Amino acid sequence: MPSSHHLLLLSLPLLLLLLLFSASSTPVSLQLSRFPLPPHPDPLHRLAGLASASALRASLLKNPRRHDASPAPYRSPLFPHSYGGYSLTLALGTPPQQLSLLLDTGSHLTWVPCSSSYQCRSCSSPSAAPIIPFLPKSSSSTRLVGCHNPRCLWIHPRDRLSRCPSCNSTSDDGCPAVPCPPYAIIYGSGSTAGLLMLETLAFPHRTIPDFAVGCSILSERQPTGVAGFGRGAPSLPSQMGLKRFSYCLISRRYDDDAVESGFLVLDPAMDDTSSGLSFTPFLNNTAAGADEASPFSIYYYVGLREIAVGGEKVGVPRSALVPNSRGNGGAIVDSGTTFTYMAPPVFKPLVAAFVNRVAGRYKRSIAVESRTGLRPCFALPPDSAEVELPELTFRFEGHAEMRLPPENYFAFTGPDRAAMCLTIVSDSDGTASSDNAGGPAIILGNFQQQDYYMAYDLEKGRLGLRRQSCLRS
Repeated sequence: MPSSHHLLLLSLPLLLLLLLFSASSTPVSLQLSRFPLPPHPDPLHRLAGLASASALRASLLKNPRRHDASPAPYRSPLFPHSYGGYSLTLALGTPPQQLSLLLDTGSHLTWVPCSSSYQCRSCSSPSAAPIIPFLPKSSSSTRLVGCHNPRCLWIHPRDRLSRCPSCNSTSDDGCPAVPCPPYAIIYGSGSTAGLLMLETLAFPHRTIPDFAVGCSILSERQPTGVAGFGRGAPSLPSQMGLKRFSYCLISRRYDDDAVESGFLVLDPAMDDTSSGLSFTPFLNNTAAGADEASPFSIYYYVGLREIAVGGEKVGVPRSALVPNSRGNGGAIVDSGTTFTYMAPPVFKPLVAAFVNRVAGRYKRSIAVESRTGLRPCFALPPDSAEVELPELTFRFEGHAEMRLPPENYFAFTGPDRAAMCLTIVSDSDGTASSDNAGGPAIILGNFQQQDYYMAYDLEKGRLGLRRQSCLRS
């Protein structure tokens, strides 16, 4: 999920946050689950909400603003949720407090709902569990990050911190009496703000002291906190020193059913010969390589060579598949985006390929398209027992590929499943707006990753893929 950091110049939130830290902190344990969208009697409304959220997140990912030894393998359940994400459970503080967080490979800062004064606007839904915030006063290990602490540079540019008041302390905490300025993070569909703190992150056989995590007291349209798994220094894998992590997302049903789950594995074994994985290397955005502060540097770029529909190559311009000198173009993998985003030069020929292949069997439904924001959509005959669709294939550098089943790129909607829509989004008017003109041209969302084992090999800089059932009993 794309994000951006801003200095939040709000006196009230800062005052409230400072009052929170008159006590200490707590440890955490890891558990994964998926976040659903609020139920709605009209299934078209649900799809429209997911499509809109995916497009908004794509806009943010494309335009982000600047702002120890490896543990034994750890496996945790990963649950789906109605608003389109998947969540894990972490144990934070001393003693540990259990918190449910969104798994997000498109951002790098982990943050939690924080304090008994936590406020979140437009965050509740009838089916979602109530948000349980982290309580710093109940933890003996909570510490604020000081304005002179190097980790304050994780969320603020150096020039802003040059205005920090002078500090004579030689403490490693960076003079916590002068706290790091508040952060504000904007996501595609919401935002959050708070202060950076250090806490103990707890697992069954290991604890991570001084884990930097955001303590948010104000949020909007955020169902829970976020576990940042991006490529930046603040990310959970980086702070833990992980060599690899992997996840497997179960099929989505637009609900908050916590009975069935996929799974997350931290530092799994990676056997090239017996795992059945096919690998593609991670790429560096050229603009990000020239500037470590580039917002694109936290994304997992992969070399997407080709897109095929029904076995035939789609005519996608090469310029869209490879980032240029300004950092625009290329493909990233993002667990926080629901529906895959494609820029118009990629999306238009893809839609044309599906229309050419499907229109002879099913009539296109413009009415459903206007209500869901998805396209193309096709009306289905009332007596159709099964649906025939051409296979969608993504082919990557290194001969890795994803041959998607229809349920990973089409969704049924309407009364009695009367229509089906392609679950890939683009800019609403079909042309890249000034806001969406830059950044990655393709964002591979979690809907298309369902029932794929996704292995992030950080040590060797590559992504492993394997189709399988992700259902964890």
